[in-house]
Amino acid sequence: MKKWLLTAAIAAAFGAQADEGMWQPHQLPALAKTLKAKGLEIDPESISKLTEFPMNAVISLGGCTASFVSPKGLVVTNHHCAYGSIQYNSTAEKNLLADGFLAKSFDEELPAAPGSRVYVTESVTNVTAQINEGLDSLKGDAFYKGVEAKEKALVAECEKEDGYRCNVYSFHGGLEYYLIKQMEIRDVRLVHNPAGSVGKYGGDIDNWMWPRHTGDYSFYRAYVGKDGKPADFSKDNVPYEPKSFLKVSAKGLKDGDFVMVTGYPGRTNRYRTASEVENQFTWNYPASRELREQIIDIIKTSAPEGSDARIKYESTLASLANYAKNFASMIEFYGKSTMLEDRKAREAELANWIKADAKRQAKYGQTLADLERLVTEGNKTQELDLILGYMSYSTPMSTAARLYRLAHEKQLPDMEREPGFQDRDMTRFTAGLERIDRRYDASVDKVVLFEMLKRYAALPADKRRGDIDAFFGIGKKFDEKKLKKQLDKMYDKTEIGNKDVRMAWMDKSVDDFKASKDPFIQLAVATFDTSMAREKAQKELGGELMKVRPAYMEAIIAYNNELGKPVYADANSSLRVTYGNVKGYSPKDGLYAVPFTRLEGITQKDTGVDPFDAPKKQLELIEAKQYGDFYVKDIDSVPVNFLSTVDTTGGNSGSPTLNGRAELVGLLFDGVYESIIGDWNYDDNINRSIHVDSRYMLWVMKYLDNADNLLAEMEIVE
Repeated sequence: MKKWLLTAAIAAAFGAQADEGMWQPHQLPALAKTLKAKGLEIDPESISKLTEFPMNAVISLGGCTASFVSPKGLVVTNHHCAYGSIQYNSTAEKNLLADGFLAKSFDEELPAAPGSRVYVTESVTNVTAQINEGLDSLKGDAFYKGVEAKEKALVAECEKEDGYRCNVYSFHGGLEYYLIKQMEIRDVRLVHNPAGSVGKYGGDIDNWMWPRHTGDYSFYRAYVGKDGKPADFSKDNVPYEPKSFLKVSAKGLKDGDFVMVTGYPGRTNRYRTASEVENQFTWNYPASRELREQIIDIIKTSAPEGSDARIKYESTLASLANYAKNFASMIEFYGKSTMLEDRKAREAELANWIKADAKRQAKYGQTLADLERLVTEGNKTQELDLILGYMSYSTPMSTAARLYRLAHEKQLPDMEREPGFQDRDMTRFTAGLERIDRRYDASVDKVVLFEMLKRYAALPADKRRGDIDAFFGIGKKFDEKKLKKQLDKMYDKTEIGNKDVRMAWMDKSVDDFKASKDPFIQLAVATFDTSMAREKAQKELGGELMKVRPAYMEAIIAYNNELGKPVYADANSSLRVTYGNVKGYSPKDGLYAVPFTRLEGITQKDTGVDPFDAPKKQLELIEAKQYGDFYVKDIDSVPVNFLSTVDTTGGNSGSPTLNGRAELVGLLFDGVYESIIGDWNYDDNINRSIHVDSRYMLWVMKYLDNADNLLAEMEIVE
């Protein structure tokens, strides 16, 4: 695609629609007038430069966003983003999830969960030409592998310098590719988290809801070797000194104020076809929600609250519940919306625009039909794909499969291995195996696998896999008792739950696996060939899609450019910037949600029973109107959470919310129920993000948790 076309489309978009769009930093200079008019006080050019303030203070945790807030590597993110590390360090006797944690000195800080990382983005390079060179004639699996080989080569060159993690990201369905280089800080430690009755106040009931009163924040610290370079955990390591850090505002915001969020949003789907939309909302989301809710019930029934088994699964439960509610909202608001009709109309308009010009017809004429054909082909195995995906919640089953795959991949030269199994991935691979100790209970896992296999057995025979049928004895008649006995034996005999044993399997050969008597290893061996054949077929289809999707996006961009409509890439976990204002909304006729909640809302909700069981001391402070320096006259209290119009999604959790001076005024942690569908369609009237207010964070730290050492370390501005 001609570079001028995308640039023109971006420029047109900036003046076209309010706060929609997750923009790549290099696009922002074209937005200068809009940002200044809305309230940005710093130079807009600085936002596009990753090595300058404030962008170099924003970091990724690999799934969540965070930011540096002190010159000594202090990192602030969401409580739910640090949840895995809090859970990892918790036991039934010392439950940091319930009671909170504060390190009063560096030597009291706790190692985060194995594999925890802080990623500091240092450069983003357009590598589209390098990726595409020499691949025009390739198709299907050959094209897929061709792109993959180019990406591996670029990554390998980028990672020659120790301490860096590099990845190639595709934008606009593969129309553009960017190489992103990040410093990978490997020694991450837990510094402070509030009690769960603050950090997760409202729990799953309030998740995605407004009004909200959740103190969703926690602190890590990044450590490096004495030479300032990334290093594995060591008592000799020192706090990382970032090039810049964010000042924390005690003044905060008021209704209508400008806000900007920088972070790493996960995935959006705003350019998917009508048929993709219909399938996702009428089949995939309902089926996925049901499976998640079933696994939640299994875990809660099998692991009593407060038990060590329940603590091991708290992080899993939180993730399952979050997305179960997410899917419920998706389904509900899709049913009320005209999204499908709108997509069909958009595609019809695009098709008419293509047909109206001979050159466009020659270039894009077959694109829509090809894309539709490939999407339909991919949906043929979706029932099986979904069940197998949820079957991976079985730790011994998924772990044995990954270990056996590793044994096969190690037979190949490193550059020919599947991504995820190269030498560069072994630290993460190892950390994943280590984390199992605090996230697995055999009795719970067995019930989950049994229920997933029951679901699998209910599929028509032509949609099942012969290898799985044979291993578990699934035929025309399904014998539940026989399967239960088989699983009892498998879990009794397997040693995957033993850390030393499973770590040792990383160095075993394919022949060692084939000779093993461990039943889950035997399952991995028995199902490997079919899994590889399925993967090859998926790559064949994926390669075809990688040819068609960019052409489809190029047509959309060219068409929208003529209409002056926004054109920005769907979120893909790379660094983005979004902007907006503090603003309430009307969730339904006759109701208006104000943009701030107050301390008093906590007492109004409190029942003394989880998840509305605020700490007694907090309730006493609120009753005594102990507002301190964080009182806001306009609301006659301390603000807890606030709403804004910024365009965000999952992965943005923990993103710093900045005011016009790039001071931290809050952390983004959620969206309202009505805006969950925003992953597919942005609506300026109801798309609202939820943030924890910096003034509430500071209030809890000062008056409830006595985190004076951290308050002194941060630069707090009025």
